[in-house]
This record gives sequence, C-alpha cells and structure tokens, in this order.
Amino acid sequence: MNTNKNSYTFIYASVMVVIVAFLMAFVSSVLKPMQTKNIELDKKKQVLAALNIFEKDAEAAYAKYVKADQLLDAQGNVAAETGGFAVANAAVGEQLPLYVCEVEGETKYVVPLYGAGLWGPIWGYVALNADKQTIYGTYFAHASETPGLGAEITNRDKFQVPFIGKKAVDGEGNVVISVVKFGKVKDETVEVDGISGGTITSNGVDAMLKNSLGFYKPFLTKGACAAKACEAAQCAADSACVESVPAAKIEVVNQ
Repeated sequence: MNTNKNSYTFIYASVMVVIVAFLMAFVSSVLKPMQTKNIELDKKKQVLAALNIFEKDAEAAYAKYVKADQLLDAQGNVAAETGGFAVANAAVGEQLPLYVCEVEGETKYVVPLYGAGLWGPIWGYVALNADKQTIYGTYFAHASETPGLGAEITNRDKFQVPFIGKKAVDGEGNVVISVVKFGKVKDETVEVDGISGGTITSNGVDAMLKNSLGFYKPFLTKGACAAKACEAAQCAADSACVESVPAAKIEVVNQ
C-alpha cells in the first residue's frame, strides 16, 4: 500500500480512532465499579458529617450509626425501610429519603437538601434531634460557588457549626430556621449569619432549607400532633375529674 496516498491517511486515522475508543470504553467499564464505590463512600461521609461524625473508617461508621435509609410517602409514612440512599439529593420532593440514625443512644433524623447557589447547584444534609425540631448538625456542599465567598458554606466552623442547637421547624411543622444577612441576626434560636460577601449563595442555602424541609412536614409533625392529642385528652380527663369531685370535698381541700 502506498503510504503517501490520502486514502492511507484516512484509513490509518479511522483505525486509530476505533482502537482508542475501544480502549477508553474498556478502561471506563473497568473503573466504573470503583468510581461508583467512591461516590457512595463520599455520600456516606456527607451524611456522617451532618451527624458530627468524622471517623477514619467511614464505611464502618455509617454501618454503626445509620440504622435505616427509609423512603417516606407524601403523608410522612414509611413506604420502605431501605432504598433512600439510592435517591439523589436532586430528586428530593419527587421522593423523600430519610436516614434514621442512632448516636450515643439517641435517635437522629438526617434529611437531604438540594438547591441553587449563585453559579450552580448546592446540596447538603441536616440532622434533627428526636424531637424533629432542633438541629443536631449540618453539612453543605456546592458545585461552583466563588472561593472565599459563597464557597464558604463548606466551612464547618464558620458556617455549619452555628446551626447546631437552632430550631429548624416549629410545633406545626413550619420551617423557621433562616439564614440572614451577615451581622443581622435578631433571634439566635432560629437565625444564622450568612456569608459576608456571599449573599446570593446564603439566600440559596436559606431557600434550600425551607424548600427541602417543607417536603417533610407531614413526617415532622407526626409526633407533635400525637403529643398534642394526648395533651388535649389528658386535659379533658383532668377537667372531668375536677367536675366529678363534690363541692364539699373541694372546700375541704381548699381549707
């Protein structure tokens, strides 16, 4: 074959393209299980970070502290005991994954979050105490926020830790936690300083918390509603008991 012909160059280039494409596809298929495992491990670390757990062996820690990755239905009932881990944060709302955890003998609920920052998506997790109202811990991440500004939502000490102990929702299930403009906190029980110079990203975190937690309102109010019903029933029973006591006995007690 005459190597000086254009046809030779074309054939040679075509063969090389096929070979390279085959090799790339082969390498990708070989590495895919490892890539998937790394993605899953990173997600487990994020869930653990919301629980303030940073143990070296994340796999073992996740198995130790996370008792179930449930899926809830729209009414806040458990639709499945497993399967929540497979749901991407971006799908929150369409599906409702919930991580039921146990830390130092106490139940914690980890809720995934997803929203938009200034330049791209932001996401994270918020861990609630057993009362389903107060925040036990948070984790936030981003795809492309500005370094030193909006990207500071990943700064644990500066931005994430201040959420601990704040009230996320009230007794009615309304989301009350807010990220406000830096230096403008008025109610420390429900407000956290935003990032100085990162107002839009901070607003994105605020909206993300309100939107994502809002989807879980039926679940978050279940215990509260039951408690209120019991309290009302107890009050009614106490009133009935008082009314049934003869007036003479009440006078004796008063004396």
